Amino acid sequence: MSSRHLALPSGRVHYREGGSGPPLLLLHANPGDSLDFEAVWSPLALSHRVIALDWPGYGQSSLPDHPEARGAHFFDDVLREFITALALPQVTLIGNSLGGHAAARLALAAPEKVRALVLVSPGGFTDHNLVTRAFCRLQGSRLALPPRLWARLYLRCRTATTAEMLTRAATLQSSRPRLMLNRAVWRSFAKPSHDLRALAGGIQAPTLLMFGKQDPAIPAHKDGVQAARCMPSASVVTMPCGHAPFAEMPDQFLAHVLPFLRASGLG
Repeated sequence: MSSRHLALPSGRVHYREGGSGPPLLLLHANPGDSLDFEAVWSPLALSHRVIALDWPGYGQSSLPDHPEARGAHFFDDVLREFITALALPQVTLIGNSLGGHAAARLALAAPEKVRALVLVSPGGFTDHNLVTRAFCRLQGSRLALPPRLWARLYLRCRTATTAEMLTRAATLQSSRPRLMLNRAVWRSFAKPSHDLRALAGGIQAPTLLMFGKQDPAIPAHKDGVQAARCMPSASVVTMPCGHAPFAEMPDQFLAHVLPFLRASGLG
């Protein structure tokens, strides 16, 4: 695995790359970084060119200008810039939460660029009410739960990988500039422009939806049901874990994802 940086119009980003074969992009959540996928990296890299991006302001990527004003749609632009800069052919994307939302948006805006999707606890399928909007506002304010506490709530299974994720949430992701970005992203989650439900049926790429039964952020029994209704052609898997199945239950995650990739002609 190599560690690299790339200058994009939206800023300087860091990414990890390894393996060979068709390109497979790994897109992390808010908070998070490319190391979140460490437990599934090697098996995926046996048959793919795996590329894991640190979003601007996360991991080793530079903080974007005006982090306090960067909502979820900013990362849609970053993803398109990144794929263009690397001159990637059709890509498969595994996106978690914020990363899943960006992956779905790419599949809608540029279907010719997307070969298949694995959307893990993706954002954009919440049927918002007074409670969910209030929580987004809370997380978008100075009264927000610190990343380390929120991560403890949504990572339900403890592994070596989730332990490292919790450490990064308590340190790197808790610096003041990164908190400004985190909160701005949270504020954007409640906006109508974040909602994918009316659009998701237009995704043409083969899609695997994955949710955790114990996830308080993207509940399987609510958001998962909404996503399945909006994307009736997608395969749906619900796992006994939280927000990040690839880190919490990596073997079981791969047991679903690798057959899906093979069925899509990708491994």
